[in-house]
Amino acid sequence: MTEPGGLANRVSAARGALDAHVREIVAWHFDPATGCPFWLERAAGLGFDPRDRIGGYRDLEVLGLFRDEWLRGGPVRRWVPRAFAGEPVFVFETGGSTGVPKSRINIRDFQVDYAAFSESLPEEGFPRGGDWLMLGPSGPRRLRLAVEHLAQMRGGLCFLVDLDPRWVNVLIRRQAHQELAAYKAHVVDQALKILRAHDTIRCLFATPRLLEALCEKIDLVKAGIRGVFCGGTEMDAQFHRFAREELVPGAAFVPTYGNTLMGLALCKPFDPADDYAITYHAPQPRAVIELVDPADPGRPVDYGETGRVLLTTLTREFFMPRFLERDEGERAGPTESCPWDGVRDLRLLASLEESVTVGVY
Repeated sequence: MTEPGGLANRVSAARGALDAHVREIVAWHFDPATGCPFWLERAAGLGFDPRDRIGGYRDLEVLGLFRDEWLRGGPVRRWVPRAFAGEPVFVFETGGSTGVPKSRINIRDFQVDYAAFSESLPEEGFPRGGDWLMLGPSGPRRLRLAVEHLAQMRGGLCFLVDLDPRWVNVLIRRQAHQELAAYKAHVVDQALKILRAHDTIRCLFATPRLLEALCEKIDLVKAGIRGVFCGGTEMDAQFHRFAREELVPGAAFVPTYGNTLMGLALCKPFDPADDYAITYHAPQPRAVIELVDPADPGRPVDYGETGRVLLTTLTREFFMPRFLERDEGERAGPTESCPWDGVRDLRLLASLEESVTVGVY
């Protein structure tokens, strides 16, 4: 049982740690010896030195909102910090269903993010030494390499199925229903062949739609799956209940919210009292989620109120302050394991529902 005032003390300590981390990251990215060309060039036109002006998270407002178009197109090397010159660099993409995708450089961030996430997985559901099947977006996304790294960190092999969600979105927009069904069947068939050929697979990553399609063909629990790691903004309370009670009853089921820009959020542990609602907490201090008024991004919403996700990423590889994501949800309070705010019932921003195609997610 937590001592009186324990959570409040943890919240205060987390805020202090975040402010210290912000100072460290700002100092790094605006130092001519270590920073990336993009932020060094921006600093030259600000009229002040961010290292002097920014003393904590709230002070990031002096930099304004991070603009979506800054990540679309090149030169991508302007995002590589000078401290990492000469090191191998990954380029991961997000979006791209229409127009030029956003690009983010990575060196080791995706490995660090998933190493931390690994510590949150229950051993009985995701046994060390068990092999994995990754059934989700591949191609230029970091998810494929990240899940593979997660499997390797836990002593397993990772079997992979190719999937191109951009092609899925093209088929949806064309209303090519037969082609879409054929492509989904092709993806699921590959997964079935792998599961039947390798009886060492104990863990699965899949998006909600693909998990449901796979479970129409095979009883995953009887096939040996003990843990399912499932992600996508279509992960609502209804699907959460459906997955736990009907798709993979008895297996550990871990919802996740992650993307190329943020990393990987942690899900509040399952509690029947939540009625299957899902709450995510960003991997603070490496990333921060704030729920803000869509009409006034400078105003955080109150607890329980609906707001748009304002994301800040704070690593030595990538600094992205105050970026408005295309998601919304309700502001949730801190927990013992994550003593900072979270987002409950995450979903696509209501104003974008008619214009954004969400394919396999």
